[in-house]
Amino acid sequence: MGQKRSIATSASEERLEKLLEERIKPGANQEIIDQRIWDLFGETWCVMFTDLSGFSRGVAKFGIIHFLQTIFESHRILIPVVDEYDGILLKDEGDSLMVLFRNTNKALQCAIHMQKACKKYNIDRPPEEQILLCVGLGYGKVLKIGDTDVFGAEVNAASKLGEDTADAWEILVTQAVKDHAEDTTDFDFELLKEVPPGSEGAYKLVYHLSDAQWVVL
Repeated sequence: MGQKRSIATSASEERLEKLLEERIKPGANQEIIDQRIWDLFGETWCVMFTDLSGFSRGVAKFGIIHFLQTIFESHRILIPVVDEYDGILLKDEGDSLMVLFRNTNKALQCAIHMQKACKKYNIDRPPEEQILLCVGLGYGKVLKIGDTDVFGAEVNAASKLGEDTADAWEILVTQAVKDHAEDTTDFDFELLKEVPPGSEGAYKLVYHLSDAQWVVL
């Protein structure tokens, strides 16, 4: 299985490179080539980016072993939640994860339960060992290149929300995520003033972190 996936991924990358080479040639019809690229690689996904709050400061203060331990522990508690909600872990870089979901509500529920898993993990742990999660979600048409990467406006917006804008415990989403979420009593949306490039709007998810607590951070 691993060998087949590797072949498929390299074939996708090679196909894209050839089309991009054609696109930059003098006189190339870029509109037609762009359509070919979207026909080949265009898919609709909900994209999740996660980050750990205060991680860089923790590395500077507590050292590289602490850095590795925190990553290991975050993966240990978060990836099973991703699997439970049918997410596909496409990439992990340092303290960040990039995950794809076909179902928007599963992505939202996954984000909430990831935060709950962190809350449970943090009980009785010293501050420097706590996992403080930030999450950003986007939804829409993206270019998915094999099993290695995705590109698109909603990808960029989700990355901005999850890795740069969100604070600990926050789940931030684009307008498209809100528009495609099913009606539910489990969470609500609070409008944000700052809108990331690539999205028409942005929202903070208001959700239950525990039975008696709404999170509006």
